[in-house]
Amino acid sequence: MSATLLDGVAIAATIRAEVAEQVRALAGRGVIPGLAVVLVGEDPASQVYVRSKGKACLEAGMHSETIRMAADSPAAEVLATIDRLNADPAIHGILCQLPLPPHINSDEVLQRIDPAKDVDGFHPVNVGKVVLGDPTAFKPATPYGIQQILLRSRIETRGARAVIVGRSTIVGRPMANLLIQSGPGGDATVTVAHSRTRDLAAVCR
Repeated sequence: MSATLLDGVAIAATIRAEVAEQVRALAGRGVIPGLAVVLVGEDPASQVYVRSKGKACLEAGMHSETIRMAADSPAAEVLATIDRLNADPAIHGILCQLPLPPHINSDEVLQRIDPAKDVDGFHPVNVGKVVLGDPTAFKPATPYGIQQILLRSRIETRGARAVIVGRSTIVGRPMANLLIQSGPGGDATVTVAHSRTRDLAAVCR
């Protein structure tokens, strides 16, 4: 079986151009979409991700706000920051960059974000909506990005056998939920493999 190289960079550029057009349309109605990113600590990878997100927002014409907090910030202070952003009408989406320092309960912080602003799709409300196939759900970025690559590359998933390696709540599980939904980019027969899977190579053949 021959392999097909999928050009994610080109697809991302197309999507960013589409987003910029949608932002211009909203701006014409007096609405500037705003994204706030909360970064706690100095994790090097997180610093790179946050800069990338801010740059993408500016290129699309969106308002971008990064809240940088010290690694030893009390959990109550982080939660208060989330509360402030939830109430801010200029902020339409909130991302809390993971990982958080060990003394902060990530689940508590993620569940504090207003589900209507939870653009990472980590709040239980959005997780449940993804499982149910609710089109109003915010979907986790990586699984949704993969689904978009499949759709825009005209990869037929209906009736296909898909193997997902990994069962994380950020990628593996939501990816499985998206692929089994009825409709474009779904209707696949999905197997989720993980660290306890026997003979992974055979499962992936």
